[in-house]
Amino acid sequence: MEWFRIENKAVIGGTLVKPIPHNYFLCTTEKYGDFELRLEVKVVGDNANAGVQFRTKRVEGSSEVEGYQADVGGVGKRLVWGSLYDESRRRKFMAEADSNLIEATVKPNDWNEYRIRCVGPKIELFLNGVQTVSYIEADDKIDRTGVIALQIHSGPPTEAWYRNIRIKTL
Repeated sequence: MEWFRIENKAVIGGTLVKPIPHNYFLCTTEKYGDFELRLEVKVVGDNANAGVQFRTKRVEGSSEVEGYQADVGGVGKRLVWGSLYDESRRRKFMAEADSNLIEATVKPNDWNEYRIRCVGPKIELFLNGVQTVSYIEADDKIDRTGVIALQIHSGPPTEAWYRNIRIKTL
């Protein structure tokens, strides 16, 4: 795939040499329901934005996916690391991490440890060992299984680096 590559034992989404025309996602083939996912991630470039999708499905005829996203990076000047977004479904943040907490926790332009834990309707996000979100999905119609995907967001030349990816089903 043009927008993802392996380098230095990491999966890299995006490029620093040209703008990224659409959101792109590198998806697992297996679906996961209750799990704990651990990985390290960093973003490089101005206004870098990416994320880790989970309990997600591909949108037919599109480069998009639909489902939860553990956000990485920022939206403009606002850091959204550690926040929970609902990609292509409700198209909004379901739970936003406290901005002061994120500024004190995130390591800009460096590796950050992300932990995503899903059990039943409960979703917990941890960044560098600090819990940023504890969310209970109230809508029983929202699917509790799906693929996991690494995202690079459309926009200026940027890269999202992912490494040491481990998942444990619960």
